[in-house]
Amino acid sequence: QVHLAESGGGPVQIGGSLRLSCVVTEYSESNRCLTWFRQAPGKEREGVAAFCTPSGWIKYADSVRGRFIITLDRDDNTGILIMSHLRPNDTAVYYCAAVPSIRVPDIFTASKYPYWGQGTQVTVSS
Repeated sequence: QVHLAESGGGPVQIGGSLRLSCVVTEYSESNRCLTWFRQAPGKEREGVAAFCTPSGWIKYADSVRGRFIITLDRDDNTGILIMSHLRPNDTAVYYCAAVPSIRVPDIFTASKYPYWGQGTQVTVSS
């Protein structure tokens, strides 16, 4: 079955940086969107950034634009989220998710994604 595995989370100071990775295995379809979501306790899951291949289309949430960068490793099955200038409200469990194709208006709609990782905790504090 399709498997997604996030790594790289942990504690980080305010203003610091962190790099998350998402390794996707047993997923052979060439067209896909790989999207990062996050969820803090008591809050709804929200989309963070998306990268769709082979088009190269990228979308960022307004809250992270200019601070986060989404990209792929040279292995296209490894998604990367580079986070900088981190704030306390960036604290959340970060998930990666994949879907073969999706409409632009649905890119940050979690229910549209059939494949999910287990999540990695990011905690931003002083």
